Amino acid sequence: MSLHYSTQDLEFMDEVRAWFLENTPQHLKGEAFMFGTMSAKDNVAWCRKLNKRGWAAIQWPKEYGGTDWSQTRKHIFEQVRAETQAPASWCMGVNLLGPVIYGFGTEAQKARYLPRILNYDDWWCQGYSEPGAGSDLASLKTKAERQGDHYLVNGSKIWTSYAHMANMIFCLVRTSSEGKKQQGISFLLFDMDTPGIEVRPIISIDGKHHLNQVFFTDVVVPAENLVGEEGQGWTIAKYLLTHERTNIARIPLSKVQLAQIKQLAELPAGSGQISDHENIAQRIAEIEVDLRCLEFMNSQMLAQTDAGNAPGAESSILKIKGTNIQQRLAELRLEIAGYEAYPWQGDITDAETQLLSAASQYNFSRASTIYGGSNEVQYSVMAKAVLGL
Repeated sequence: MSLHYSTQDLEFMDEVRAWFLENTPQHLKGEAFMFGTMSAKDNVAWCRKLNKRGWAAIQWPKEYGGTDWSQTRKHIFEQVRAETQAPASWCMGVNLLGPVIYGFGTEAQKARYLPRILNYDDWWCQGYSEPGAGSDLASLKTKAERQGDHYLVNGSKIWTSYAHMANMIFCLVRTSSEGKKQQGISFLLFDMDTPGIEVRPIISIDGKHHLNQVFFTDVVVPAENLVGEEGQGWTIAKYLLTHERTNIARIPLSKVQLAQIKQLAELPAGSGQISDHENIAQRIAEIEVDLRCLEFMNSQMLAQTDAGNAPGAESSILKIKGTNIQQRLAELRLEIAGYEAYPWQGDITDAETQLLSAASQYNFSRASTIYGGSNEVQYSVMAKAVLGL
């Protein structure tokens, strides 16, 4: 992808920058909901503000509320959003479920769910992993038995992000035990207020509550909430996971964090500054080079999507490299913080108090190479589907 922008692209860049500078609340700059620093209320308000501007789902087709921007425009948008430290909203409905609905859903499902996703009228969580089916997702056992006009669902899901806040969940369930295990999986949409659903909190290693285990006991789900056909869930799951793994790269977030670390490296240390010690400057440069390369690769993959090709197994490369960079950034921030990270505080207001959140961010970053499919599994995916080994 060329980064030699046309006059029109530069004008678009100015438009986006002006909007973000004018409309991003000061207390949200640099925030990212996924890492627990942005409240649910702020996240919903920010998503709705983007939707009002028409920028809530820039990857969606225009007919469903997206933008139909060129790949260059999308790149510019994300680049400027990161530069202005406008928050990266966390919306599983937009990032993950939306493409499934307009790709596999009925016309009635599109009409019902897509507008609500765009305006964050529904908060969606993802029911994929189970206690015995994480990276080996095809081993899932949550059962959905068809009974007339509904399914009766029993089982449990784990590591369910923000299930305690969500009012809806999209879920992989087993509708058949015959044939290969992948063939009996279906994709259902649940209302979280349905009787028989219990949400139990899981406090993660960063000390925050964003994970949960969800239990289903004789949960009645209307048959009209089936997306696609029975047994098509594995195909849908793979399609969704390519979007998730692309998003998990979190390139704009890493750019914000890199800028923060550069700022921290300028703090005084002895007779000089932090960047003068322990090869800090060199390590910052190495991460920046890798991040720039990852950004170019992501642009190429999104360009393929614009051309009508769904993201493929190559998204595993983005997931691996993106999460590796996230961990390196977290490690570097923790090293810079030193004893300043001991108090274990998560409030981020300026360069010096960013040090107080370093331990929490570092601990959470250890999970980034696991969620969305462990990196070890992604290596196998790449070997088979990309390299043909």
